[in-house]
Amino acid sequence: MSNISLELDEIYNLAKNTFLNSGCDDETATIMADLVTKAETDGSLSHGLFRVPAYVAGLKSGKINGKGKPDIKKISASVIKANGNNCLAPVVLKKSIPELIKLAKENGVAILAITNSHHMAAMWPETEMIAEQGLVAFACTSYKPAVAPAGAIKPLFGTNPISFAWPRKNKPPVVYDMATASMAMGEVQVAKREGHKVPLGTGLTKEGKDTTDPAEIADGGVLLPFGGYKGSGIAMMVELLAGALVGDNFSYETAEKDNNDGGPPSGGEFILAISPDKLSQNNWDEHSSKFFEKMKSMGDVRLPGERRHKNRLDKGPRHINEDLVNKIKSLS
Repeated sequence: MSNISLELDEIYNLAKNTFLNSGCDDETATIMADLVTKAETDGSLSHGLFRVPAYVAGLKSGKINGKGKPDIKKISASVIKANGNNCLAPVVLKKSIPELIKLAKENGVAILAITNSHHMAAMWPETEMIAEQGLVAFACTSYKPAVAPAGAIKPLFGTNPISFAWPRKNKPPVVYDMATASMAMGEVQVAKREGHKVPLGTGLTKEGKDTTDPAEIADGGVLLPFGGYKGSGIAMMVELLAGALVGDNFSYETAEKDNNDGGPPSGGEFILAISPDKLSQNNWDEHSSKFFEKMKSMGDVRLPGERRHKNRLDKGPRHINEDLVNKIKSLS
């Protein structure tokens, strides 16, 4: 596989023009291009340009409304409900998170319940945005079935990512973003494209056999939850929080309603924001900083998000898979 070098503004322009030519209005195209560029900048390759063809598939089939805007309602002092009206989730997040932050700062805690939006991006952008405002954040979303519960060989859960962010004064937040699957499906697909094997325990073939071949997992096979029953339990939690609790579908219900165009299906997202200023009422930042220092003193320990923030400082070109770039150009 050969790569080509693209400057960050070239990545942005390629993404934005593709979204504009696929039915998005300028606001949506701008939000999406910014998201894609940030993912490439941070080294989150499975959520950057790699995702553009799938977004385009959903836009061109009419499943995703590229000009849609969410309806955002304050349900109570600490609860916001956002109906995405089948627009892309980053648009919902851009418009609703400022309201979530405001309520969390006023009341100490706030919840954002999102329904009917199409999420296929990484989840660190939303939790990081919240933590940059001095709040603790947690988010999760489900997807179509791709992961077998522990003890099964057929999918029921989505890859069901969770993200947590801890604010730090005068420093970037500590942010982790992880699939509850042993590996995100996007990473499996990248491994398939690049011809790499995946670790044993990542997933099963369509016959239910262990495999290290990403193609056997991505093409009719199934992912496994990380940590066996532990990961399976967390994946179940995500189904409940991002499905029944917010008023949206479980992953298997999402699959029943999806048109299988390859684009992200419609689903829900649960986001929690907490004010440590109100909850702790002491020097929580100094206290947690000592904890992080303790962690880092114990060996080759990297705080979650550190590598992304380091990559972000590099404003030079990125090396992008040439076939992917050509495919995206053909779409636009």
